[in-house]
Amino acid sequence: MTIRYPNGKKYNPSVPAAKKKTFAHSFSNRGKSLEDELNDTNEYYLANERAVIHKKPVPIQIVNVRYPARSAAVITEAYFRTPSTTDYNGVYKGRYVDFEAKETKNKTSFPLQNIHSHQVLHMKHVIDQLGLAFFIIHFSSLDRYFLLPFEQFHPLWKRMEDGGRKSITLEEMKERSIEISTGYQPRLDYLQAVEQWLQRERIDQDIERQEKA
Repeated sequence: MTIRYPNGKKYNPSVPAAKKKTFAHSFSNRGKSLEDELNDTNEYYLANERAVIHKKPVPIQIVNVRYPARSAAVITEAYFRTPSTTDYNGVYKGRYVDFEAKETKNKTSFPLQNIHSHQVLHMKHVIDQLGLAFFIIHFSSLDRYFLLPFEQFHPLWKRMEDGGRKSITLEEMKERSIEISTGYQPRLDYLQAVEQWLQRERIDQDIERQEKA
């Protein structure tokens, strides 16, 4: 099947499914991509009534369909209707959650070319409506996971737009993010990192109120 972007360019996945990154630290995790790990985690959250978070479907416009049999239809050509925003959204403790998941093989920095301006604008709109917007970044060569709140990400994005560095160093990632510990069930308990983030927000708000008093 051929899928095309709105401008007509063919969509070519950069990493074929058969060549997804595998991890050596755990036999049970071998062959799992970041998307697989997050999907498994979200299923665990739903089953245990911790949160309702799902991967967003990608809307496509079907152009050509082939019918090899009367009871079967095969899509042979399609277009992405609109540019995608972020990977996941849902609700957690009454708060709207919206986040993007990214991986890099780089050991020292995360390239900002992996993020698109329309995604940044979308996440800013989420923050403006008091939702929770963040990135989950996986340094695959180090097998380290970070939850980067949008508020911490945005100054580094602006730095790039102003002609500065076009990546986030690992040290900056550690300073601005909350590292996600891996486990068994769920594999990536990123809601623990969300809780740490919200706790920091509450402390900052208390300090701000005290300073204004």
